[in-house]
Amino acid sequence: MTKSFLLSLAILSLTACAKEEEKITPQVCTTKPIQSPFALKIIDKPIAFGPERIAMTKAYIKTHYGKNVDTIEITPKIILLHWTAEMDLDRSFKRLQPEKLLTDRKDIAKASLLNVSSQFLVARDGTIYRLMPENWMARHVIGLNYASIGIENVGGKGNKKDDLTPAQVKSNIALVQYLKAKYPTIEYLVGHHEYRQMEKTSLWLEKDKGYRTVKNDPGDAFMEKVYSKTKNLGLKRTPKGK
Repeated sequence: MTKSFLLSLAILSLTACAKEEEKITPQVCTTKPIQSPFALKIIDKPIAFGPERIAMTKAYIKTHYGKNVDTIEITPKIILLHWTAEMDLDRSFKRLQPEKLLTDRKDIAKASLLNVSSQFLVARDGTIYRLMPENWMARHVIGLNYASIGIENVGGKGNKKDDLTPAQVKSNIALVQYLKAKYPTIEYLVGHHEYRQMEKTSLWLEKDKGYRTVKNDPGDAFMEKVYSKTKNLGLKRTPKGK
């Protein structure tokens, strides 16, 4: 059996139960990622993503990225890691679940009333939840939504404390491996606190020069732990310097 055939089998095993449909049905998908010593288990936990949220996403794409689109499907080029700044899974989920932005997000409400979202949410025990189709655009990072898959991690107390768990580190490593195998187009692994460095790349699309935020998540220590175990994937970090 050749090496290339073995790799093909490995990739097939990753994608066999991860096909995306317009509606996510509750199910458990278990795969074994390439070069990972532990199984990757993904539980579907859908947020509200009906016609109104889809229409708002299309409007966001037109306003902020200058694109008129028929669908909200993306070609992922970036994996972007976050923390929720909530210590509880249920509260974290409830912030992402509604279609419209919560009233306490006045910092970004002027840009759009589309609620923030993310493709994945990782609990403090490492349990991985898929919140929406992986290749639909989520609102989770300024300028890069149209090319990125977001992974939210429950934690980041006070939106300052780097308190993410070893179990979350392992799950993020597994997710990065899984996503890179499924989407060969992915080029970058980025922390939310690093997102503005991506303005130097062709992937940056934001049209509103005044629409920026300062982010701390998930911090350099967490990013280094994940990146150090996924270097073999050849993913790039953010450009450095001004």
